[in-house]
Amino acid sequence: MNTAFARFLSIVFHPLLMPTLLFGILLFLTPGLLGMDAFSSTLRLSLLILIFIGTFAVPSLLIYYLFRSGYVRSLHLNDLADRRLPYFLTALIYTVLTFLFAFRMQLVSTVAPEIAVLLGGISTSILLVGLISLYWQISAHSVGMSGVLGSIGGLMLKFSTDDLFIPLLLLVLLTGFVASARLKLNAHTPAQIGAGVALGLGVSLVTVFLLV
Repeated sequence: MNTAFARFLSIVFHPLLMPTLLFGILLFLTPGLLGMDAFSSTLRLSLLILIFIGTFAVPSLLIYYLFRSGYVRSLHLNDLADRRLPYFLTALIYTVLTFLFAFRMQLVSTVAPEIAVLLGGISTSILLVGLISLYWQISAHSVGMSGVLGSIGGLMLKFSTDDLFIPLLLLVLLTGFVASARLKLNAHTPAQIGAGVALGLGVSLVTVFLLV
């Protein structure tokens, strides 16, 4: 893997894009798992856009503001000192979004409460990454990719469906590629990658099996 391709993978599969990837798969490939199969594709797309804005656009603008204001030195958040404030604030944003989906959007919370549950699991993962980043640079890319992988795999096992088997295989491959890319860029050590995978899988599987 060359450096340019490694950078490409790191951008395309940025941790903040993982919620959009997860819900894009669920809303359009297996909407029945979320109770959304009776809704039109336009409505599901609108819901996905809302998730994208809340989980990617808003946190990205916040991180850019922190960079421009001098609170973080690099948008890549390579140093521990740069990672702490953005991750805690992002966890707060995700928690607020989870609250909105759970208690303020009554149609969604009634028909598809699983969305808020999965968002809550993602919020927990980000908060844990922030706490770990107080002392150690765990791989957020690995947490994000394995979180999507664990959520999809957990839903398949819990509801005994094989509709997501191909996406699951692709996610396994992509998780490996992204992990290799982070190693190629010297962004993380193998231990940091492994810990990220363990954290992402652990939180997502617990969320699915205990709460969904």
